[in-house]
This record gives sequence, C-alpha cells and structure tokens, in this order.
Amino acid sequence: MRATVVSADVLFEEFRSALKWEWVAGLGASERKFDEIAVQSARSGADLVGYLNYIHPYRLQIIGEREIAYLTNATPEDCARRISRIVTLEPPVLVLSDGQTAPDALLSMCERAQIPMFATKESSAFVIDVLRAYLSKHFAERTSMHGVFMDILGVGVLITGESGLGKSELGLELISRGNGLVADDAVDLYRINQTTVEGRCPDLLRNLLEVRGIGLLDIRAIFGETAVRRKMRLKLIVHLVRRETLERDYERLPYEPLTQDVLGVPIRKVVIQVVAGRNIAVLVEAAVRSTILQLRGIDTYQEFVERHRRAMDNDG
Repeated sequence: MRATVVSADVLFEEFRSALKWEWVAGLGASERKFDEIAVQSARSGADLVGYLNYIHPYRLQIIGEREIAYLTNATPEDCARRISRIVTLEPPVLVLSDGQTAPDALLSMCERAQIPMFATKESSAFVIDVLRAYLSKHFAERTSMHGVFMDILGVGVLITGESGLGKSELGLELISRGNGLVADDAVDLYRINQTTVEGRCPDLLRNLLEVRGIGLLDIRAIFGETAVRRKMRLKLIVHLVRRETLERDYERLPYEPLTQDVLGVPIRKVVIQVVAGRNIAVLVEAAVRSTILQLRGIDTYQEFVERHRRAMDNDG
C-alpha cells in the first residue's frame, strides 16, 4: 500500500526550518495534494519532484535561476505563454529557489490557479535532494511482515518461520552476541527504490522484544544504545522450519539461490531446520557471512559445481 498523500501545508511545515522558505503565493490552496494518479504511476517519490519540465506533469516543480531566465527573457507574449503553460502541468507546489524573485505574472498566475508557491534562498540542487529523499520515503510502497528484523554483521536480516520455533529467543541470543535489533514481531517494509527494501520498527514496538515466559524486554535499556537500530536495508530472509517441512518443501542443495519477493524486489533467502541441539544463532551468522561473500561475487556452491565438473572431466 502507499502512504497518505502529502498536502501543501504539511510539506511547508515539514521543511520550514530546513529550507527556510516562505509561502509567497497560493495561500488559499493549503490543502492542494499530489495527484493520486501521478503518485500511483511514479516508480518512486523521486519521480514527483524535478526542474520545470513540460514533459512530466503533476510534479512538484523547482524554479531556479535558469527557469526564471527562461520565463522572463523573451517577448512579452512568449513570457506570458510560458508562464500560463505551467498551469497545464497541474503541479501540486512550485518552489522558487536560488533566492530568485518571482515575476509578477507568475505570482498572479499562482493566485488565479490556486497553486501554492514557496520561495527559498537554498540552491535548486539542495532543494531537490531534500524533497526527493522525503517523498521517496513518504510515497514508497510498503507492507508489513511478521518476524524479527535485525542487523547481523552489518546486514539487514529478517528472521521468519513457523510459530513456536523461537524466533524471538533466537533474536535475543543474536543480540547477546553483539548484533542489533530493529523490530520484533511486526516489521514495516518500504521499497525506497527499484532494488532496495528498507525495514523499520513500528513506533509502538520500538526497542521491545517479547520472549515467551519472560514477557517484554526493553533491549535498549538492557543491552545499551548499540543493541538497537532505527532501520536497515533488507538483504536476507532467514526462514526457520521444522524437519518435516524442510524435507517436504525444500531441496537439500537447491540449484539456484532461493529468493522471496518483497514489494517486487527479490530478496535472498535461506532455510534453516530447527531441531534440539543445533546452535541456530551460529548457523544464522554463517548464513549471513555466506551472503556477504555472494554479494561480493563469491558463490561457494557454484565453485563446488565447477570443481565437481572438472573432477568428472579428469576421471573421463
């Protein structure tokens, strides 16, 4: 699903301090929002902000020094036509940057069309970077998953599995080994670009881990600030299963690395059988180390297959 659409007044207040901008026109359109169709069709929030561009309507438009020159350095008729064309783009907000002064015709147009315009002395590039980062997170596709999300050896790992297999207890052991907790039980996942999913903890559950028989533990209070993380990028899913599930549903050595689709992004996945006597925490850390090698281009399984092929050729 997607986040609630941002209105002009919400955006203005969000960056009133950071961008030190003023609301110079279109004050009566404080509820103006990003077009819903544009939001749904955008690949990310970055697609919703850019320089004045007639090819991409519905964007938050940045008007800097070059754009002001384009709107004013022409015949009066051409200037009027260029300014009036902005209305057809239906921008949710115009941002005047680089300390520029808006021509009277542009101010009048914003008042007539009820288009909010903010003015800041910050550079166009800085304004775009700030707003793209904000909109990318706010309009990101998102979902929630059940599991324990952790920073294990610097990798964002989501531990999932069948009920009763001790996911939270495993999380607690991994924390005691120096790893960090992001979220327990419910994890909010956001696709922040075409290839990246970021996981965060719901505010209600922040720093908390529930262990059966003990109850809620405040991990930050018990283990310190370094034992918790605000967010991590999801790189690996570790799925815990019982023996019968592993034998029924999974191959011992899959020919291709397992992945799981999360918000349209394939995430690496490993499956670990839980039986009495196995040190699952050590196995999880080993799986993470193997994933790190794969991300660096080192595939142990493929190297084994190649070694086996060479041995068969030599025997032949």
